[in-house]
Amino acid sequence: MIINRRETLSIIAGTAPAAMGLFAGSGSASAQTTSTAASGTPASTGLQQIESRIGVLEFTHDFENGYPTDATIDKLYDERDFQRGCQAYLWALPAVAFRSWQAGNNEQLGAKNGQIVAILSYEAKRGILTANATTPYYLGFADLSDGPLVLEMPKRGVQGAINDAWQNAIPGTEEPGKYLVLPPGSKTPRDVAGYTVRRSPTVNVFLGVRLTDTDPQAARQALSQLRMYPYAQRKKPPRMDILDVGSKTWSGLPPRGMDYWRRVDEVIQVEPMEARDTFFHAMLRPLGIEKGKAFAPDARQTKILSDAAQVGEAMAKANSADRRFKNGKYRPDTHWDFALMLDADDPNAFWNLLDERASWFYEAVGAGPAMAPKKPGPSSAYLSAYKDRAGDWLDGGVSYRLRVPPNPPIKLFWSVTLYDVDTRALILNDQKIADRSSRMDLRKNDDGSVDILCGPTAPAGYESNWIPTVPGKNWFSYFRFYQPTESYFDRSWPLGDFERV
Repeated sequence: MIINRRETLSIIAGTAPAAMGLFAGSGSASAQTTSTAASGTPASTGLQQIESRIGVLEFTHDFENGYPTDATIDKLYDERDFQRGCQAYLWALPAVAFRSWQAGNNEQLGAKNGQIVAILSYEAKRGILTANATTPYYLGFADLSDGPLVLEMPKRGVQGAINDAWQNAIPGTEEPGKYLVLPPGSKTPRDVAGYTVRRSPTVNVFLGVRLTDTDPQAARQALSQLRMYPYAQRKKPPRMDILDVGSKTWSGLPPRGMDYWRRVDEVIQVEPMEARDTFFHAMLRPLGIEKGKAFAPDARQTKILSDAAQVGEAMAKANSADRRFKNGKYRPDTHWDFALMLDADDPNAFWNLLDERASWFYEAVGAGPAMAPKKPGPSSAYLSAYKDRAGDWLDGGVSYRLRVPPNPPIKLFWSVTLYDVDTRALILNDQKIADRSSRMDLRKNDDGSVDILCGPTAPAGYESNWIPTVPGKNWFSYFRFYQPTESYFDRSWPLGDFERV
């Protein structure tokens, strides 16, 4: 006979008048039975079963005075490792995304170590999590095991920084200047005159920049001044060879299933262990992922890891699309969230926030103070939306209107972009249109507001304001502010929800 938690507690407390009788007469091999010793004192010789969240748990005698059976012990260890796998999935998201992005950049696009790649086309941008469809991307991955790296950042027209393998911006590298980036544990070279020296906590790094100047000639000038090359070549820096991948399709998106854990293992084998990550390394060891050892999971580990990758991603999806963070809403009257919950006054604290960090890196790349500003300046800000005004998930088979109020709080421009839920990349439609922005020739209303129409069918007269969606698929949106102004920070600018039309 199986008893529930309330009955178990009453038996232990001795408050159930028929506690001993609950098991009497049961012929089940797993039921608790009693016997009488020579002294006439009843002695428990059977098993007790307890209902739990993970099914029936079986104990000798009772829960407090007995031990779990062998079968229950196996079940508990499997559940322990499964739960650890789910949490490790969330923990590893920024590093797995980095590693996947780097592999796609080098293996599919053919970039050399440290070479900057131009990601300009719609097709190429779909290889990046929540890329901005409006601005061009210039990316470069470098393995510092080959030695220090020099970065020359232009004085204007470029926004970006060098990030480590956990996608944490290396402090100071977003400012104009000439940087010398050292690998972890290395000695500082003697010849550092003219350089701003920065040390990366990881072996692998990437440079990610966007051109922000609206004047094409000024943008080209800024790009010509952007340089990244090995420190060993400082006497004769190589010509800047930017690889333009054109419309080539590729994927830098995190994999699913066991491939996710192979990426985790690659990170653990190559990168130093941060003190904050010690317990996650310990949690993964019983699952066959351990620094200095080959990843060769047995059947049990493979089953648990496969299940944890699936449930872990489901947790990540819920954690991103239904954010339950304090002060996470832009305004209480809309469904727009602050996409990046990083405090610009204390950016390092973000890397210890498991859920807030995972909510961003499940669907985005790179994080730094300039992406979560608290005051006007040369920065960008991001809001995300997953539901319409009625609180329903945004659906590709439904038509919506997003009204962008007049006087948007930006110095440069704003953009609204739609993303595919499956890949978290630019929405894939036949028209290859994923965004609309204030840089475009949009139809305006008499009061200066702009209606952005999203749906499977072009609205008559508003084709220039239309973003096509795909029936049978959900989507979500980012609203970007480039160089936001005060009415964004005090939240007085009333950006409304997507509304069904």
